[in-house]
Amino acid sequence: MASECGLVSDPDARNFCYARQRHEASSCGLIRDSDQRSYCYAVVRGSRSECGLIRDADLRNRCYGETGGSSSECGLIRDADARNLCYAVSRGESSSCGLVRDSDQRNYCYAVVRGSRSECGLIRDADLRNRCYSEAGR
Repeated sequence: MASECGLVSDPDARNFCYARQRHEASSCGLIRDSDQRSYCYAVVRGSRSECGLIRDADLRNRCYGETGGSSSECGLIRDADARNLCYAVSRGESSSCGLVRDSDQRNYCYAVVRGSRSECGLIRDADLRNRCYSEAGR
């Protein structure tokens, strides 16, 4: 699986992939973007409190979902797709993925909740597809 991380072209996404696969936050420190770095630390450490440091609302919302955000935290997310993704991940139930309107986000949701990297290949957006490969099946 770590060999798949070597195929990720974006350095920040590659470092996140290694951090996640190895369950070691040290690779997060190599991520240049501060929001992405905070996201990496939060996800690898499983620390929801670190999600609050993220300025980008979409990434912060995804962080709450990825770190096991509660249903009440998901309910605070305004964007319906992000909210449904949060519910799906926090509950570990793919039924909420079907409510996500954006097809790439929906495929990402199914892949992450089901732990199925093969579904990542359906995602057209390269950044989201790379993130999917690093997050699905962990």
